[in-house]
Amino acid sequence: MTSAAEGAGFATMWRELAAVGRHAGTGGYRRYAWTPADADCREWFRAQAEDRGLAYETDRNGNQWAWLGDPAAGDAVVTGSHLDSVPDGGAFDGPLGVVSSFAALDELRGRGARPRRPLAVVNFVDEEGARFGVACVGSRLTAGRLAPQDARDLVDADGVSLARAMEKAGRDPAAIGPDPERLARIGAFVELHVEQGRALDLLGRPVGVASAIWPHGRWRFDFRGEANHAGTTRLVDRRDPMLTYATTVLAARKKARLAGALATFGKVAVEPGGVNAIASRVRGWLDSRAADEETLAEVVAAIEHAARERGARDGVEVSVVRESFTPVVEFAHDLRDRLAALLGAGSPAPVLPTGAGHDAGILSAAVPTAMLFVRNPTGVSHSPAESAAEDDCLAGVSALADVLEGLACR
Repeated sequence: MTSAAEGAGFATMWRELAAVGRHAGTGGYRRYAWTPADADCREWFRAQAEDRGLAYETDRNGNQWAWLGDPAAGDAVVTGSHLDSVPDGGAFDGPLGVVSSFAALDELRGRGARPRRPLAVVNFVDEEGARFGVACVGSRLTAGRLAPQDARDLVDADGVSLARAMEKAGRDPAAIGPDPERLARIGAFVELHVEQGRALDLLGRPVGVASAIWPHGRWRFDFRGEANHAGTTRLVDRRDPMLTYATTVLAARKKARLAGALATFGKVAVEPGGVNAIASRVRGWLDSRAADEETLAEVVAAIEHAARERGARDGVEVSVVRESFTPVVEFAHDLRDRLAALLGAGSPAPVLPTGAGHDAGILSAAVPTAMLFVRNPTGVSHSPAESAAEDDCLAGVSALADVLEGLACR
């Protein structure tokens, strides 16, 4: 059980982060990579590391590390998550994992545990991809799954490149890239995260273990038509890309439902954007996920086919670009099973899959990785309604401390 003092430490950290990047109008968070809100989060992380006497460093890709023990010793046990958010996101997605990691180290010290392996807490930069459109940039670069120049060339909605944003934040974009030496130091990575669903709530359990991450990706659909006057152009004379886009959104819902998959158009940009004008171009971003890669490919192909078929009828040109893709991730079975056993009080902890992507999934090809989930009673995520009870959060801290002790101290 987490002690009162350690619970107070969690509450203090949580309160310190609560106001950073929070939008007064929506109550959601806008902590985008390489912005002032992100800088405040990063400063908070550095302060937590230094307050605990941990060795603090920032790697070539901007990821932050706090070390207990000698990093060069190798076979380290690393935990952590991210501090950035989606637009108007909730408080728990990402920060719960980072706060819990520091709190778990505090609990280990309170227990008098003596690590035999180095321990570290990490904050991966730009996990959500809210600003530049590609998720898990920090971990992808580190693992060699995103080319450095492709990363530097990413631009936000204002046309600011990732390279320029990093420079403005005092970082060197020329230095980004694969970091095999750092990955070679890590013996295991365990990420704690609020559950993005209601499985644990339905099971009546506060903490669970991840089995796998569904394959998922992002596709950009461009619909090009002809701008014209909304009040004078006959319906039969129009080449309206909004009509093709709307039909594609409906097709995505149908194709995903029939396949037992997920497909969401959650972002759209319209040109020229006038109320009294027919659009010349509509750009929509599709997020799609499925239990296996074959099903995912079939669903996206079906959506693209529906878009092109409707575009031909509407006189609209359709193009599709895959912006990112993450294959199915099966977490290391031995590590997963060990975590489930460590957390079992009479019976193993629940083991469940997730459709959400995480840094742990990106690192899994290079490092043994595992994930813990903390109960989310609403099941809502990427929204201000995202929640977790304090008792469940503290149960997550205690569970993570048990895991770290079992991996690093025995």
